[in-house]
Amino acid sequence: MKKLFVFLLIVSTYYGYAQGSKNIFSKDPIINLENFQKSRIYYGFYLGFNAYDFKIDYKTETPDILVKKTTGFNVGIVADLKLHEYFNLRFEPGLYYTKRDLYYPSNPDFVKSSDAIREVNSTYIHFPLLLKFSSLRTGNIRPYLVGGLSATLNLSSNAKLEDDNLQQRFRVKAWSPNYELGFGIDLFSEYFIFSPSIRGVFGINDELIRDKDPNSPWTGNIESLKSRAIFINFTFH
Repeated sequence: MKKLFVFLLIVSTYYGYAQGSKNIFSKDPIINLENFQKSRIYYGFYLGFNAYDFKIDYKTETPDILVKKTTGFNVGIVADLKLHEYFNLRFEPGLYYTKRDLYYPSNPDFVKSSDAIREVNSTYIHFPLLLKFSSLRTGNIRPYLVGGLSATLNLSSNAKLEDDNLQQRFRVKAWSPNYELGFGIDLFSEYFIFSPSIRGVFGINDELIRDKDPNSPWTGNIESLKSRAIFINFTFH
């Protein structure tokens, strides 16, 4: 599925730029979509990838819990409100899927080898409200910076379950706030705007729901557990 997704993305991008690439990158380009971003409101959609991690702080110094990351995928829509020539307010709700494996250091309380591993599958609905600062447009290229706050709903949090890690249930809070920082570039083709971007997302609050046993080998020594991630998105307007 990942290979198919990458293939479709490459094909669609190449098709869109096959006739317009010279206009974007040539020395004296024809100005494409000159009035598009003068609109008060415009919309788009995005596809992309993510790499989620956990930032873990401990109560006492012990061997770290290792986090194995995988590449997830993103899909969502964009609503853009023009505030000023260089400033836009963006709302980019989307669906994000990811998976992380936690590898705990050896512990005498672990009866089975599987006790030292916790799979954390997450399906997020992500609600970012971002401020976009664009530079002066040069031909058909316009770089930008973006930053703001977001709220994330984890549909796989297990927050409402009574079972904890003794029953193989790793639990986190359903909602978490974040702040986000990133940059990207608007490329104006003849028919649409293609905007690749990269963004860092950093959880603000502790997300962990602790086990009933305060001395649990899985959660007892964790002071805080916060998500952090890198998003690579390809936006089309």
